[in-house]
Amino acid sequence: MSFFNKIMDKAKHHSHSSSKDSGRPYGSNGENAYVTPPASATPGRSFDNQAQNDSSRMSIDSPDFAKSQQNNNQPQTSAPSGAPAGAPPQTLQQQAEHQEQEQQHQPQQQFIDSSIIQQRQSRPKLKLDDFHLLRTLGTGSFGRVHLAQSKVNARFYAIKVLKKSEVVRLKQVEHTNNEKHILEAVAHPFLVNMWGTFQDDANLYMVMDYVPGGELFSVLRKSQRFPDHVAKFYAAEVILALEYLHSKDVIYRDLKPENLLLDAQGHLKITDFGFAKHVPDITWTLCGTPDYLAPEIIQSKGYGKAADWWSLGILIFEMLAGYPPFYDDDHLKLYEKILAGKIKWPTYFDPNAKDLLKRLLTPDLSKRFGNLRGGSDDIKRHRWFEGVDFSRVLGRQIRAPYVPQIRGDGDASHFDRYPEEQQPYGIHQDDPYRNKFPDF
Repeated sequence: MSFFNKIMDKAKHHSHSSSKDSGRPYGSNGENAYVTPPASATPGRSFDNQAQNDSSRMSIDSPDFAKSQQNNNQPQTSAPSGAPAGAPPQTLQQQAEHQEQEQQHQPQQQFIDSSIIQQRQSRPKLKLDDFHLLRTLGTGSFGRVHLAQSKVNARFYAIKVLKKSEVVRLKQVEHTNNEKHILEAVAHPFLVNMWGTFQDDANLYMVMDYVPGGELFSVLRKSQRFPDHVAKFYAAEVILALEYLHSKDVIYRDLKPENLLLDAQGHLKITDFGFAKHVPDITWTLCGTPDYLAPEIIQSKGYGKAADWWSLGILIFEMLAGYPPFYDDDHLKLYEKILAGKIKWPTYFDPNAKDLLKRLLTPDLSKRFGNLRGGSDDIKRHRWFEGVDFSRVLGRQIRAPYVPQIRGDGDASHFDRYPEEQQPYGIHQDDPYRNKFPDF
């Protein structure tokens, strides 16, 4: 059996474990076509195409960030609600005196907000009766995500509901337990916050903060591609999140626009930790989204945190171009393209952006940025990020280039509609799988 046949055979046998898809975390519609791609660019976004509803992806056309501001002649002190902004009044490249002045009034956000973790630990055990489960925000192979309102504090949450029988059938027990353990141990401005978990006889429940702005994927599709400063803003927030996870020896392994949610202020929240894993050294699991897979994963080599930095390069390219650098409907051909490493560079790319991407998208781990002695600092100190104050980014002191229009608490207008679950939750029945999820 050839090397590539082995890869495809492994993908087939592990298609479910490689595409855990526990609810497209907040309801991406599974679109898979690009607004302005090269011919035939319809890359797969999951090993489980049926679960992802790839055929439903539709082209969207709307003005980009700069064009959206052409008719706005009034000065603005904040981002227009629900509309992409042009050059924001407070850019990533701040004047030093402004930075110093504002930092005196706004405390720096620490990498770990221990108070949030303490709040989680001090709360009583959550249960289904604590919530009103509302509309579905997203669906997947073995579960869905609901908008929910607490009966205790009236706050809105997102509750991921996973069917135990399907989690077991699709061999997702380890991934599901990993997700729970990792989310309860981390707290960061750019990671989704999980408040607790519980289970009944049929389902597992994960209670997370509701992030109402929808997916970055949707904004990117509507804009076709992002201007340089917009891609740089989102990339900076992702870098800090990955840097934090890696400091905890956690590899994320599923970076893509669909897994980046926008909060009410337009800042990112990385969600869907179904592939995340605590890996002090290396791991061998074949998992992730095909067009974001690093070469070492495809080659079944042991891999580590460097795979996330490869995915960062893919993400930056996709934000700037509107499509990923490697794409093909056929996974085998896609993997061949990734291993060949030939990228067709758009002529409009900033030279500094192109230089950074070459340093991230190299199969040579001894040369890949983020994996060298300088770690993530090599990326943050690159010329493309010149003038960016990452301490201000971490403190959320840079105004987002796009602020979603939110019509009050519980507004779910940025998420697609889905058929609702017909089987009620909380029904008593035989539970042969409880021992597989002891910590829920």
